[in-house]
Amino acid sequence: MPTASRASLISLSLSMLLASLGTSIANVGLPSLARAFDASFHAVQWVVLAYLLAITAVIVSAGRLGDRLGRRRLLLAGLLLFTVACGLCGMAPTLGWLVAARILQGLGAAVMMAMALGMVGDTVSKARTGRAMGLLGTMSAVGTAMGPSVGGVLLSVWGWRAIFLVGMPLGLVAAALAYRCLPVDRAYAPSSAGSGFWSALKAPALRVGLIMSALVAAVIMATFVVGPFYLSRGLGLEPEWMGLAMAVGPCVAAFTGVPAGRLTDRLGSQRMTLAGLGVLACGAVLLSLVSGLIAYLASLVILTAGYSLFQAANNTAVMSDVEGSRRGTVSGLLNLSRNLGLIFGASALGAVFAWASPNVTQAFPQSVAYGLHATFSVALGLILLASVMAWRRFGAVNGLQNTH
Repeated sequence: MPTASRASLISLSLSMLLASLGTSIANVGLPSLARAFDASFHAVQWVVLAYLLAITAVIVSAGRLGDRLGRRRLLLAGLLLFTVACGLCGMAPTLGWLVAARILQGLGAAVMMAMALGMVGDTVSKARTGRAMGLLGTMSAVGTAMGPSVGGVLLSVWGWRAIFLVGMPLGLVAAALAYRCLPVDRAYAPSSAGSGFWSALKAPALRVGLIMSALVAAVIMATFVVGPFYLSRGLGLEPEWMGLAMAVGPCVAAFTGVPAGRLTDRLGSQRMTLAGLGVLACGAVLLSLVSGLIAYLASLVILTAGYSLFQAANNTAVMSDVEGSRRGTVSGLLNLSRNLGLIFGASALGAVFAWASPNVTQAFPQSVAYGLHATFSVALGLILLASVMAWRRFGAVNGLQNTH
């Protein structure tokens, strides 16, 4: 890979890492924030929710704006907004100030995530798109995995303000790299760039890719919602051991993202999408039957490896054939579908777990295990639905190629 492309990918990767780190690093500080501001759990929870809701609300608009104004220019603006918002969070005198600053931080993160995916086509050749997508997926997983551990260290040494202030120097480094390394924005025809995301959604393959992305994200979210209850109430793990067990999934995603991208470049995105869904299905089956810590972790490794393979392949399939003037918009749609899937997984699959294992705080281990099995039985159904859609897309693409 040319040096310029490598430097550009480092810049995009750091942007994705910071956006993911902004989500997970704040969770570990919630108890300290509750004490510092004398607030309830439901009140301080808005420190996390405000960030996620801001990303979800504007990420498609951010992608479209990048197509209109220039993706490099908008990424630099997003990085600077994120950096300033980190400083505002760190100096917050009240909880309301902190929540408002987190909204600004989420707006910056939405731009960073949308532009990171949208600029892949501007920085690497089409033959290397899968590797780049795998790398960005790895950085997202690394940011998620690093958040609790890095946040815990900063919290214990310097207090809750440090978990936000650390984003300032990192954001400035990312902005400097983006300014020096990313290619200058290209000029696209106004009529093409301004056609909006409704026009982009007319493509059946794109709609299928977005729906599959949401379904798979819902399944992955179930591991974060249901997993802690199974590990603590079902297996009796102490909080520190539970935290280590919860980090297995993001760590697997971090190590498998780039190899998944290489396989996608070598074997094709359509085939590897189906392969990823097959591995995901195996993991879901095992989680619907699992008993014991070792079996649970092994099942989680399989599920997460399948997710890495699916994500690299599906993102490549969606982004590869998008015209340059719409890459930001489609990137925003991909991120939106993932966020909506995470919300659906937390609510719908969480409701399945609550139905199968009522009164979970006092439930017997067998009841919690039953809730886990029921949840991932439903999750398996979501994966099978995505597999049917992927198979139909694969057949449609092959049919189109055969006609040519």
